[in-house]
Amino acid sequence: MSLDPIGLVVLGNALAGVAEEMGAVLVRAAFSANIKERRDSSCALFAPDGRMVAQAAHVPVHLGSMPETVAAVLARDPVPGDVFLVNDPYTGGSHLPDITLVAPIAVDGAVLAIAAVRAHHADVGGMRAGSMPPGATELYQEGLVIPPVRLVRGGAVDANLLDLLLANVRQPEERRGDLDAQLAAIHLATTRLAELADRHGAATVLAAYDAMIAYAERRTREAIRALPDGVHAAADVLEGDGVTDDDIPIQATVEIAGDRIIVDFAGTAPAVRGNVNCPLAVTRAGCLFALRVLLPGDIPLNAGVSAPLEVRAEPGSLVDARPPSAVAAGNVETSSRIADVVMAALAEVADLPAQGQGTMNNLVLGGAGWSTYETIGGGQGASSRGPGPSGVHVAMSNTRNTPVEALELEAPVRVRRYELAYGTGGTGRHAGGDGIVREVEALAPAALSLVADRRRHGPRGAQGGGPGMVGEHRVNGAPVGAKAGVDLVPGDVVHVRTPGGGGWGAPTGATGDPSGETGGR
Repeated sequence: MSLDPIGLVVLGNALAGVAEEMGAVLVRAAFSANIKERRDSSCALFAPDGRMVAQAAHVPVHLGSMPETVAAVLARDPVPGDVFLVNDPYTGGSHLPDITLVAPIAVDGAVLAIAAVRAHHADVGGMRAGSMPPGATELYQEGLVIPPVRLVRGGAVDANLLDLLLANVRQPEERRGDLDAQLAAIHLATTRLAELADRHGAATVLAAYDAMIAYAERRTREAIRALPDGVHAAADVLEGDGVTDDDIPIQATVEIAGDRIIVDFAGTAPAVRGNVNCPLAVTRAGCLFALRVLLPGDIPLNAGVSAPLEVRAEPGSLVDARPPSAVAAGNVETSSRIADVVMAALAEVADLPAQGQGTMNNLVLGGAGWSTYETIGGGQGASSRGPGPSGVHVAMSNTRNTPVEALELEAPVRVRRYELAYGTGGTGRHAGGDGIVREVEALAPAALSLVADRRRHGPRGAQGGGPGMVGEHRVNGAPVGAKAGVDLVPGDVVHVRTPGGGGWGAPTGATGDPSGETGGR
């Protein structure tokens, strides 16, 4: 195949198709509902030097931080036949439940690509079932910390390493099953890349990487150059860190300079005692998501898109935390707020939607021999093009909601309510999407962990649209904080209402009130 535009499109789609098929193998083979039903997992392919060349349409916070994971593994000199495992947030990971497998794939003895598969495991040890403890104050309380290590060497699994890992989790057989599913996805990539090389030639595939990345970078720089140069600022808060309930400020200054975007987080809070801190890789992922929203949908997502983006943060701050700061909630909640803040700054010069729910509404339950983890959808922000969707995952999450049947089969719980929270979307010419009501009854003793945000400050509307309604947590009817751990007994009922999205444009005959804390039609 020649490297003409048509040939590049064919190869680019073929590589993206491999990543998508990796994801399909993973979810079909996985044991936990979190992966096989919610699809809390992501797959991507990288050039031998670590540049991303293709990804599936999976989870933005996974994919945006994955290049650092691959770089950390490449520093350990992997060879074909190796599969590395890593979850350390400070050595290429995101948070401890996200276990990533990385493998060099060779054709005729030469590395053709690096395959990476990240999946959120429902438990990786730590002080509380589900490994998302709201009160954690250091990384070690959140679970087993794994730097890049060889899980597979020369094609054989290291049984001793696997035994060590499984001895530190609450559901070893489920973890083994999910790891096997990740290995199956790596095997699929090996097969499909060999077929691509056989069809087009390894040299052609390798040459296509440079051309595909250069094309994405050129298109991205063109889109940035179309915006007026200038500096734009925005600020928001996180609602506590699980230790205190104080608002934690996040500030961003976004500079558009020719064909470059510089995001500077000067003024953001220093790292806090609780676990809403995040490593710089996760911060970059939030910024990359905001940039991606600006771009035409036909630009392929590879290393070229991130080339014009520079992220600056104070070392040791909330958004560039250092070990042993706890980070479990930073990956889900702080990343969401980072995306909100950067998009709010960019909205001064671009047509962007109102804020979505801005949280992943993490609900974790665990007891003797079981644990389950889910995030819950909410309202998406409306835009100039129409109303926001209801009951969906927004921004840094791109997963599904857990089906009632799957949750009740996996855990001793009964789902009592599961419905849209009508009227929680912000008012406007186009209304924001509505949140969700999820009510779960414990049928056995259980440790409950709730990790969420937007329980005090609703998602903002845009262009005169009203804010989305805040979410709420209740246990047996009593209010519970945004980040809380509660021990349940049989019969206890957990009520979660997720936030609505902001509205867009002032309603007919009104000015709207984008500054309020609640919303609705």
